[in-house]
Amino acid sequence: SSGINAEYGEDSVLYWAWKNNIPVFCPAITDGAVGDVMYFNSYEREGFIVDLIQDIRGINRMAVGAEKSGMIILGGGVIKHHIANANLMRNGADYTVYINTAQPFDGSDSGATPDEAVSWGKIKHGCKEPVKIYCEATLVFPLVVAQTFAKYHRKKMAEHMLTAEKTQDE
Repeated sequence: SSGINAEYGEDSVLYWAWKNNIPVFCPAITDGAVGDVMYFNSYEREGFIVDLIQDIRGINRMAVGAEKSGMIILGGGVIKHHIANANLMRNGADYTVYINTAQPFDGSDSGATPDEAVSWGKIKHGCKEPVKIYCEATLVFPLVVAQTFAKYHRKKMAEHMLTAEKTQDE
């Protein structure tokens, strides 16, 4: 809603998601303090309902309808499972990067390697080099963005500026 602009401003991930019409899914919203607040508010606001099924349907619909699908999963747990499961519905993601500190020895989903996800069909067989980076996500993700998406964006902007300058000279 337009309240996101006023409440959070341009420093917020939610603001930029809203501004660019990017859906935000929160499969574990009822966990912890947010769930407690929702519980208490349900008594103050009769009819207050959060439809978790629409979240699942939304992310699964996006995955199933995608021509190509990629997963960049920061952390693990419910979030990793939710995103990977959505890709299971489309016979696997085409590209995958996991960034978390979890190890595979304890059998947790968070620690599972991309090979495990291939065996379940969450990552396509033949996916070119799925990656798991064992690191704290907030440390390494900005570096990944700087060396991939941001570098690509800067290159495209420079090409655009060069084209604009040539057009002006003609």
